[in-house]
Amino acid sequence: MQIAITLTWLLLLAGVLTVLGVPQSREAFVSLTKAHPYLMGMAKFALLGTMGELLSWKVVSGKWKLAGVRLWQRVMVWAFIGILLTAAFPLFSAGVEGLLESGYLPGSGVNWLAAFWKSFFLQAVFAFPFMVFHRITDTLIERGKLFKKWPFIEVYRGIDWDNMFRIVGWAIVWFWLPVHTVNFMLPPEFRVVVAALLAIVLGLILGVAKRKAVQKDAAG
Repeated sequence: MQIAITLTWLLLLAGVLTVLGVPQSREAFVSLTKAHPYLMGMAKFALLGTMGELLSWKVVSGKWKLAGVRLWQRVMVWAFIGILLTAAFPLFSAGVEGLLESGYLPGSGVNWLAAFWKSFFLQAVFAFPFMVFHRITDTLIERGKLFKKWPFIEVYRGIDWDNMFRIVGWAIVWFWLPVHTVNFMLPPEFRVVVAALLAIVLGLILGVAKRKAVQKDAAG
């Protein structure tokens, strides 16, 4: 079973990369993204974000886990995140372009510097709250309370903030800031799918943070 899941996971990833790599399918992908940005954003993150989520479980436990993880709820959360990020990329891109044109930021006309500022403000304003939101929804799903009254304060207090800042927070600086600088240099129609592919990396980062939290609880 573990081998079958591994093969399926790898085939799905290879399929996405093939769609992006073959000119004909890439053109169809771009057309669909332009015509239906939110639906495509939902689909990209529902698939790739969930794949990252499953990967995080494998990091924590050493094996794939499908039973008892309420997979459909995780797919729904990632689809919602896809909507948020579909709006966030043009929001921060247009906002930074306005600041550059008004002279509030240096780098007008310099492509890489404009991309850096877009990534910087995306990380500074959006990234960490988004990761905290994901951690909260993850906990609610684990407790079976995503569609019940949220014990928000209890869940918020239960987050291992030491690991959130030390692992997840620092990843914003050393990983997310530079990779999204590159992402903002791509055509707009590819930014959300690249972010969705990076959700697999997010799964690794959150998995490491969760594993350390589990080890800390066991030691305590």
